[in-house]
Amino acid sequence: MGFNLTPVVKNLLIINFLLFLLSIFCLYQFNIDLVDVLGLYYFNSPSFQPYQIFTHMFMHSYVDPDGGISIMHILSNMFGLFMFGPMLERVWGAKRFLIYYIVCGLGAALIHSAVIFFEVKDLANAKDEFVANPSVQNLIQFAKAHGRINPEFVNAFDQHHKDPIVVKHAIQQVKEAYNAKLNVPMVGASGAVFGILLGFGMLFPNTVLMLLFPPIPIKAKYFVLFYGLFELYAGVQVSPGDNIAHFAHLGGMLFGFLMITYWNKRSNRFY
Repeated sequence: MGFNLTPVVKNLLIINFLLFLLSIFCLYQFNIDLVDVLGLYYFNSPSFQPYQIFTHMFMHSYVDPDGGISIMHILSNMFGLFMFGPMLERVWGAKRFLIYYIVCGLGAALIHSAVIFFEVKDLANAKDEFVANPSVQNLIQFAKAHGRINPEFVNAFDQHHKDPIVVKHAIQQVKEAYNAKLNVPMVGASGAVFGILLGFGMLFPNTVLMLLFPPIPIKAKYFVLFYGLFELYAGVQVSPGDNIAHFAHLGGMLFGFLMITYWNKRSNRFY
């Protein structure tokens, strides 16, 4: 694969890196977190704004769990855009490629929001059941639905669930955990990049890619298939500490597949 940047890919890289640097500058100079402003919140969150459906795909997380600066999120996404984007842009042209990129990003937001809708619905039911009947079993059910309740907290409640002060504290913790679920923004170009990966696998299915881990060759079509299956598996798991929007990735791939299929039906070629 050649590494000569095409116009749209080059401009997308510039925009993403500039916003990444601007986010760090605003945080440390003005204490303004642009992720809170431009990241995509659940539509029922008080922080949700319609424009976030678009702006989230140009933002990336930049603070690691220890409070330092992390560049891994943006580097991984931009590496995928850099590697696979130019070949698709050369095939489709700048306009068609940009449309594809944006639609995949919007599709990622749509699927992610739909999944959050059902997750929040189940979580709300579990919260209400615990508040009405703060039993150990109901706390366990809420913890399973949420996926991130500290097991030590559940064990402590199990030992002291008859103490009114402990019960009051547990109810407050459950309410805070529920509200936090509503107010975690999604950011990143991952949905659009996964759409690009899907497009590359469809247009160049037999191109051999060399993986880094493990260092083995694999055809693009199998790489995309395995990656998609992995994202599906990871998405249905409730894993504490997993901050990755797996269904957003799948949403980008799904909308990419639909667009290419539509274009293919309208022409003898994909463009």
